[in-house]
Amino acid sequence: MSEDCLFCAIVTGDVPSAPVAETETTFAFMDIQPGSDGHLLVVPKRHSTDLRDIPSADLADVAIESQRIAKHVFDAWGAEGVNLLNSCGKDAWQSVFHFHMHVIPRYRDKDKDRLRLPFPPGIRGDSELIEELAVTMRSALEADG
Repeated sequence: MSEDCLFCAIVTGDVPSAPVAETETTFAFMDIQPGSDGHLLVVPKRHSTDLRDIPSADLADVAIESQRIAKHVFDAWGAEGVNLLNSCGKDAWQSVFHFHMHVIPRYRDKDKDRLRLPFPPGIRGDSELIEELAVTMRSALEADG
């Protein structure tokens, strides 16, 4: 646990929350700044700053619990879809630096769903740049083993 971490304080019960589910390694609770009705967060109980330093086992546990919860947003709340979202780093919109997965129910009814796509879909990228990026990522992955 990190002394200065809001989500660690939520996990320990030192900060109130609206809990949804708890496993041995994860804690899920409602987001107080929701993008849609039912927006919630799943966090590992053990502190990790972000995607770069979370242990693989904790990441797997958060992903599995996020999937379990996401499957229920359709029947429980009448959602038409769901997004799982992780933000890694300030420039990727991470605001609390304890790894977390957003489970965001999606609705056709925009009174329930305030999220908008941040980029226009259907616009093809530069194929040369795409290939260059693929090459550099393959190299990085090969170097990692």
